[in-house]
Amino acid sequence: MNNSKDFYFWLPRVICIAAILFVSMFALDSFGPGLTIWQQIGGFLIHLIPSYVLIALLLVAWKWEYVGGILYIVLGLMFSVFIFNINFVRNQFSFGQSLFNAAIIAFPFVIAGFLFIVSYKRKKKAGQQ
Repeated sequence: MNNSKDFYFWLPRVICIAAILFVSMFALDSFGPGLTIWQQIGGFLIHLIPSYVLIALLLVAWKWEYVGGILYIVLGLMFSVFIFNINFVRNQFSFGQSLFNAAIIAFPFVIAGFLFIVSYKRKKKAGQQ
């Protein structure tokens, strides 16, 4: 592969890994006083369930870029609506703050989805698939 193909191959994967690590950081709130270590570890593992799903989706996208790209776009858009509703309705954040929170967490997955599709199209155009 040349540098351009390497770039389009690795960029969506790096974005997904970074976004999954970012989402995984929210699981750290399960550690705190008042619970036993086993309760804290159990809570931590349960809070990591979204990360497990995102990792499974990354594995799908790694193997089938077009399908994974579509799934990441759909997931990112659904995730942004979910995050916006939680922040705006339940937590009563401002509209702008709720939109910003949704964008920071969900849009990297939408961008990565588009980049997976671009990578697939570039490979197909080059005759690699």
